[in-house]
Amino acid sequence: MADVGEVLMSVLSTIRVPKPGDRVHKDECALSFSSPESEGGLYVCMNSFLGFGRQYVERHHARTGQRAYFHITRTRKAKEDDSNSGSGHPPKKKPTRLAIGIEGGFDVEQELYEEDYKVVILPDRQEVTSDDLATMPDVVRERVSLSMAGIMSADSVSHALQVQQWDGELRQESRHAPELKQLDNGVKIPPSGWRCEVCDLQENIWMNLTDGKMMCGRRYFDGSGGNNHALLHFQQTGFPIAVKLGTITPDGGDVYSYDEDDMVLDSKLPEHLAHFGINMMTMEKTERTMTELEIAVNQRVGEWEVIQESGTTLRPMFGPGVTGMKNLGNSCYLNSVMQVLFTVPDFQQKYVSNIDKIIDEAPSDPTQDFKTQVAKLGYGLLSGDYSKPAPDPADETGASEPRGDQIGIAPRMFKALVGRGHPEFSTNRQQDAQEFLLHFINMVERNCRTGSNPSEAFRFLVEERIVCQQSQKAKYTQRVDYMVQLPVQMEQATNTEELQEAERRREEGDSSAPTVRAQIPFTACMAALNEPEVLTDFWSSAVQSKTTATKTTRFASFPDHLVIQIKKFTFGLDWVPKKLDVSIDVPDTLDLSALRATGQQPGEELLPEVAPPPLMTPDVEVKGILGFHGNEEDDSLYSPLLSPVLDDSTVSQLCEMGFPLEACRKAVYYTGNTGIDAAMNWIMGHMDDADFASPLVMPGCSSGTTPTESLSEEHLATIVSMGFSREQATKALRATSNVLDRAVDWIFSHLDDLESMDVSEGGRSAAESEGGREPPPPGPRVKDGPGKYELFAFISHMGTSTMCGHYVCHIKKDHQWVIFNDQKVCASEKPPKDLGYLYFYRRVSE
Repeated sequence: MADVGEVLMSVLSTIRVPKPGDRVHKDECALSFSSPESEGGLYVCMNSFLGFGRQYVERHHARTGQRAYFHITRTRKAKEDDSNSGSGHPPKKKPTRLAIGIEGGFDVEQELYEEDYKVVILPDRQEVTSDDLATMPDVVRERVSLSMAGIMSADSVSHALQVQQWDGELRQESRHAPELKQLDNGVKIPPSGWRCEVCDLQENIWMNLTDGKMMCGRRYFDGSGGNNHALLHFQQTGFPIAVKLGTITPDGGDVYSYDEDDMVLDSKLPEHLAHFGINMMTMEKTERTMTELEIAVNQRVGEWEVIQESGTTLRPMFGPGVTGMKNLGNSCYLNSVMQVLFTVPDFQQKYVSNIDKIIDEAPSDPTQDFKTQVAKLGYGLLSGDYSKPAPDPADETGASEPRGDQIGIAPRMFKALVGRGHPEFSTNRQQDAQEFLLHFINMVERNCRTGSNPSEAFRFLVEERIVCQQSQKAKYTQRVDYMVQLPVQMEQATNTEELQEAERRREEGDSSAPTVRAQIPFTACMAALNEPEVLTDFWSSAVQSKTTATKTTRFASFPDHLVIQIKKFTFGLDWVPKKLDVSIDVPDTLDLSALRATGQQPGEELLPEVAPPPLMTPDVEVKGILGFHGNEEDDSLYSPLLSPVLDDSTVSQLCEMGFPLEACRKAVYYTGNTGIDAAMNWIMGHMDDADFASPLVMPGCSSGTTPTESLSEEHLATIVSMGFSREQATKALRATSNVLDRAVDWIFSHLDDLESMDVSEGGRSAAESEGGREPPPPGPRVKDGPGKYELFAFISHMGTSTMCGHYVCHIKKDHQWVIFNDQKVCASEKPPKDLGYLYFYRRVSE
């Protein structure tokens, strides 16, 4: 074996010192969930700074020829005695600040470990420690020492994604505070003895700074808090700011702006309090501040008791297919969705069965490759390698009984990759599980343009039949969908009398009034889905005018796996988001055979394919514009510098509903400025058009930016980082006048137009990633079969909004329901199937 100094000299040119901007992966393997705490530790390539576990470092060496790796092993420190009973150490401080990595905030986990470092040279695994370097030539010692120090001091990519420093107490001055108008209504607030003026609650009382009304605060997702009366008061009056009584001291108090939906500062708080007889300088704190309450909730959120099933002690489960996932900070929505998806055979076969092939074909940086990271996640969940009891920090011998927590996996790389470039999923805020499911399916579609596509398991065709009531002629359209959205029929509740009685008692201030949940029959929700929808102001091509039509929706195909969303989240009359507290008797089996579409009926006439009358611009003459916009060969009215006269108010209304601007402009144009209803009908009928969000182009016009117009390199880089090629990014930006947000919308709505262009998959073209450039068959590829299903999973949400609260999922495995609550995986005793949000069914064979 060669001398280790000579070996280091021979590989010195491949050893780099990390520079600012280099991504150093020193906490997680790029191809598995191995870490420095895992058996064998983590090997960081000293050239690319990618991390590899023991099982993959040899493969990386064989593939790249890289020999020098920085080896990190991490062992847990013995935990200090927090009780301070003669240990000589102060007890661990409780967090007093809603922050991470800041004095007074939550501690970071790295403090619990001791680390050992050395350089390992493959293939002979020769080891070099810092002490060994002292005897080596200066050039070797300097380069290797700088590289080691650079890796040790660099911010780990995964740690940066975890938001090492975050301060949740930074508050802004409310825009309402400086000019707040207070009512001269004679109200004076006593120094103590506060009660909610609606329900007599004596804790969590907020005083509105406009009228002095004292009301209870919001209810938290775990059942604590108030009854939302302060919020309801704002919704009824519009008075925006309230202060929490009991938090007021000479230094200030908790002030909340309902209009700004955040904790705020009020620089005039002493003046505003004095208006209602409160002398801030004499007040003492008697209630926990919102920061203290949020810290308490954050400390409780991981406890099993929050979501246990009726107080039952649940049996922890370990092994293949029952692996927990660490919560990275409001990532329970992602955890729940991915647990369910990797129960579906299509996803298992695509990503887990082929993991060796996927890893062998991975690009040079697998951390940025969609297929590799999805396969890594799937294998981590199904293999059982990480489904082992987590060590109890209080038990150094490991002899205690399992507590339900697992070592589990932390999907940091996966979350960063699938959230990159997305305004919501790239953050650490709570998100809607349904929206993330569709977002992930969209990414799967984009990365599986050829070859097998597991999202086809959920894809189905919907047939919409519109019948003109005046001519009785029909129009048939089909669209692709991935889930059924089931409306909640509150008026169909079977316990109406109980609901009304409970509401009456609450209005009378009865604090002992029970919480009654509306009981809604599942059949009532399905019936509402099947009811024909009446379309008013429908433009009929048969009668060439607006009339009334009916629209019915049916399944043109039945997918292998059916997703049903219960539309619990809605808006009140005041447009404030709310969640419907309902119990729905969702069945274990479904038969949707009666909902299969039948297509055009015998003897039924179809509506003619005639467009609405074109919209003419009355203020432009056909002649006389030649000298400005035309030429002798083309004196067309439709010049690129002329734009149609559109009803701006209708366009604005449509945009406020969330539709793309250009789609709204086209809807108003093609319906001849005939109003919001006609434009909405046009949008609903054209949402699946390939050019739905493309700019409105008048006949004879050109669109987009000119080839000579420069494009933003930053915008190009952003779109390329989302998995598209530079050519595709260029095309999208040119089609949308170099506006990034519009370009991203455009590219996702024109995937079919990009078939002939290389779709990048983490640096690989579609041909490289799937092994061929066979064009897909025309039209969407769907699976079809009988419409009979059985329930195999559901995702539940606890909280008042999709933007807060907590998600868990229940999955049926080998006839046993299992509850997945982040890192805790247990056998379920009483799965709450009536309280779910997303339900997953699989086809039952005939």
